[in-house]
Amino acid sequence: MREPAADRSVRNLGVLQRTASTSRVLNLLEIGGAQKGDPEYHLQPFFTTPYLNQSLVVKHRVRSDERYVLDDQRQTATKVILPFERSDLRMGGRSFLVGQRGWRNIVRDAGGGADGSNIERDIRLLTALDEIPSLDPFLLREHLNRRGFKIAGCYFAISDADLARMHDFVASEIDDLIRLTFTNVSDSSSYSEKLVRVLLSPEITEQLEPFRIALRLEGDDYKEGIFSWKGFLYYKWLFSELRPKLVEVLREIPLLRVTGHKDPDLMVHIDRTRRRLVETLEAKRREVADVLDVYDRAFADLTKNGKPLAFQSFLLRASDMFLMLGERIGVISHITTFWRYRFPDARSLAASIEEVFDIIKDFDHLVSSLEK
Repeated sequence: MREPAADRSVRNLGVLQRTASTSRVLNLLEIGGAQKGDPEYHLQPFFTTPYLNQSLVVKHRVRSDERYVLDDQRQTATKVILPFERSDLRMGGRSFLVGQRGWRNIVRDAGGGADGSNIERDIRLLTALDEIPSLDPFLLREHLNRRGFKIAGCYFAISDADLARMHDFVASEIDDLIRLTFTNVSDSSSYSEKLVRVLLSPEITEQLEPFRIALRLEGDDYKEGIFSWKGFLYYKWLFSELRPKLVEVLREIPLLRVTGHKDPDLMVHIDRTRRRLVETLEAKRREVADVLDVYDRAFADLTKNGKPLAFQSFLLRASDMFLMLGERIGVISHITTFWRYRFPDARSLAASIEEVFDIIKDFDHLVSSLEK
């Protein structure tokens, strides 16, 4: 495990929490502080080992000085950070990568004598987390449900950072529904900010009662329907931010120049792989757009065509689509973020043949994994 001076993830966490999407960070420490009064938090914890349940889980870009602990050449790994002092992250912490040599023993040591079956359950959960490309709450919930993990809903809330960035987008998306639902309000825009916050919060309050009536949902179906609706608003917003970035990356991948020695056979392989990568990425972009179009048409049935049952039916089967959306958007996010980090502008579109090969191969592997 790393000492605090060596773990840059801990030192940068304050910045990460303020700016990053929940697709990269699962802050169990913060969730514990906010939800400690919620009985479900204690009855259905994320990790059953208390120390792990106060950790930070990060989708982390593997650095060159970390590769020696891994048996494969992955570019992204799941990192778990165990703070030394929970009230002050500046004190640092120990960390490990899921998949590094000996990581299961590290988890068992962190258990501190906890029940063995609980520790093994948490090891299986960490393995499940490592299977998915991002930690966004909707992909995470659906993936873990399918793996048989029963976890309290408070762990799958949208982060405050994402809520702030989503606000105007969601307000414009639901404006028609606000006017439809609150028919006795002359200026629906005055209610927009409050209702967006209520809609996207972890709790379902009585302020959403007009929406429940409009959607004709009851009990657990209502809770599930609201969760699904949040999910599609989240993915539609996230895709709207990623789409122009992806367009730039797709245009730039064929323009990436190889510097220095050019091995002819390797150049043929690189060119073939990057053509396939561009075609496959574009296909995945269309798949995401097609699913979001299904949502748009179902929502229009409610707000413009007066068919609440059509939208209700869509919401109740919508969670099945989260796995597909979350995986594709997670891969698109990783590729666009890393590309722009490595190549800030058109003048920087050059690298050695070894680096070009590694980047293109990693991207191709990520996109190909969506076919499995």
